[in-house]
Amino acid sequence: MENPVLIFGAGSIGNQVYDIFRRNGVLIYGFLDDNKELQGKEIGEASVLGDTDDGGFLKVIGSKCEAFVAIGERTVREQLVGMLNERRKTMPVNAIHDRAIVSELASLGHGNLIAAQVSVAAQAHIGHHCQIQTGAILDTFVEVGDFVNIGAGAVINDRVTIGDGAFIGSGAIIVAGIKIGKNARIGAGSVVIENVADGATVFGNPAKKF
Repeated sequence: MENPVLIFGAGSIGNQVYDIFRRNGVLIYGFLDDNKELQGKEIGEASVLGDTDDGGFLKVIGSKCEAFVAIGERTVREQLVGMLNERRKTMPVNAIHDRAIVSELASLGHGNLIAAQVSVAAQAHIGHHCQIQTGAILDTFVEVGDFVNIGAGAVINDRVTIGDGAFIGSGAIIVAGIKIGKNARIGAGSVVIENVADGATVFGNPAKKF
């Protein structure tokens, strides 16, 4: 990546993304965060410059600067991505840890966080603006929609389909061929052996509707 990157969000995910970009030799322009207590503070060698809607900083995004939305809450992430699409006509870049393994036969959209020790197998497809945390495994032909969160150590077996906006808790196991509906939530440590409907929350081993 030739251009510096402006990170939206200076919390835990923002710090994680900062580390990923620095490890990859990417210059950090700074952070934007609506938390006034964070503004003016330093994270590594970068500063928290202002609010996420500060037009003075937003105007640099485009030909001279990239953006990444490092917000855990999906609805807020969606709002910020929509704002960048509308006001700056740009899509956030991917943040892929140098210790992640992503097959050359896998495909990724825009704005994804791929943390350390994540494994993405051949023919897996990840949509846009997903967050895939440390040590998660995505096997062959897995299909992940947009704005999906996958927790640390989760195992997504082959041919699993995960709908837009779904949340997969840390350490969850989803057996081969299962379909996870849009905005569904899978509790941490659950073992999912049946399809999960749109908007449903399941938990346990085997996972049952909560």
